[in-house]
Amino acid sequence: MSKPITPLLPISYSKEVAAAKLSGAAIVALESTIITHGMPYPGNIEMARSVEAIIRQEGAVPATIAVIHGKLHIGLEPEELEALAKTTDAMKVSRADLAFAVAERRTGATTVAATMIAAAHAGVRVFATGGIGGVHRGAEQSFDISADLEELARTGVIVVCAGAKAILDIPKTLEVLETRGVPVVTFGSTEFPAFWSRSSGLPSPLSLNTPAAIANFQATREELGIDGGMLVANPVPEADEIPREEMETYIARALDSAKREEIAGKAVTPYLLSTIFELTEGRSLKTNIALVESNARLAAKIAVALASS
Repeated sequence: MSKPITPLLPISYSKEVAAAKLSGAAIVALESTIITHGMPYPGNIEMARSVEAIIRQEGAVPATIAVIHGKLHIGLEPEELEALAKTTDAMKVSRADLAFAVAERRTGATTVAATMIAAAHAGVRVFATGGIGGVHRGAEQSFDISADLEELARTGVIVVCAGAKAILDIPKTLEVLETRGVPVVTFGSTEFPAFWSRSSGLPSPLSLNTPAAIANFQATREELGIDGGMLVANPVPEADEIPREEMETYIARALDSAKREEIAGKAVTPYLLSTIFELTEGRSLKTNIALVESNARLAAKIAVALASS
């Protein structure tokens, strides 16, 4: 009887991330689906470079995560980031298909769930993104619930976002997070944000006002042996938000269109975001970029506080 094969995971660290790991410097993970599936070239590479630059300005090191030809990359060299931004056929990988992309030597962009897995594997404790996935509207019929919520419950990474995407059922998303024991902290506000809007109309389960307080909260969880991640909701800057009442009108129209077109599965979120982009005449994308940059800044500050504790 032959012994089972134990393959070595093909993993690559960028020079910058490798140096940061050796020195104990602060590192912030970044997803890559926002690059490959969020906007077209060259806007996507401009956004990616801007976000990485913000993290460096705050004293941390950016680690954009992706699978490239079957190798898991923790941090991308400039030429790799450029090539990924031009890729048109990258897989969108989550927990279910991250290993598939590696095993089959595919190129894949990581979602929130897959980025959390990779970050935890690399010892990166903080991750900045735009908005998490969650419970879709009508999930009581479709059972469409993002793997992001399960990953937050099991993987010990701080995820900094602008709340759950407003196209989702936010009350049900918060209920699932509570059930799974995921702490939800809103930065500087007692109201939970709704991605493009500073408030969802719902109270935040928890609220903290400084990056150091968030870092201390996570350190205390680890000391108590409490596993799983933490969700930090960072309201979009006031100057860049689109009011919730206005966004709900656009979302309702986009949902109606998706229903008519019979859009389902992984295609739902990209379709809705694209339709909302058209309905808002590009304002939603401008706000999206602003909130990602704001989240990167906060994530870097939290990572620096953790590294110095």
